[in-house]
Amino acid sequence: MHRLKPYLVGHQEFAALYSVEAQMVSQWLAPSRRVLDPATALVVSGVRYWPLGFACRFGTMTARPKALDLWYKKRLMAEQGEGWEADSLDQLPPIVGQQEIIALFRLPSQGTLAARIAAGNFPEEDWQLSGSRLWLLETVLEDAPALRASARSLRWDIDEKVAAALREGTYNGPGSEVLTRGRHARKGT
Repeated sequence: MHRLKPYLVGHQEFAALYSVEAQMVSQWLAPSRRVLDPATALVVSGVRYWPLGFACRFGTMTARPKALDLWYKKRLMAEQGEGWEADSLDQLPPIVGQQEIIALFRLPSQGTLAARIAAGNFPEEDWQLSGSRLWLLETVLEDAPALRASARSLRWDIDEKVAAALREGTYNGPGSEVLTRGRHARKGT
């Protein structure tokens, strides 16, 4: 089923909107700089993603304004297909990545899902951002009967508690937190 989805950006796309290297977004997020508030991002499978509307406004909200690359914004929107420009997290529908899908179906391993995706026996992703696949929760749930019908040994039953938590924005299972890396991770230990 084709549905309109919000335009999103990951680290790489966010950086490209301002013609900087992807590491700059991590620097903007760093506790020592705190130019970009981590609370403005949606965390999916341990990675941050932002609504495109917010990402485009970001350059005007900093002490040192940043120029938005309008050509890249148009290209990004064209790549993501027909959609709409969300401005804040509360406007986003439930979005899942592989870690949330594994929890949703209680799969034994990531390899099980990865094999299904590689074989083309899983719904096509709604986004591919910064090297990761993302789906609308509803895309995955609507395909559950087909997943069950084509399965040999796994049941592909939906864990309704996980589905409800994802819908309500209260999911706190695998993938719900960003794992800090680098020198900031060492400071926390």
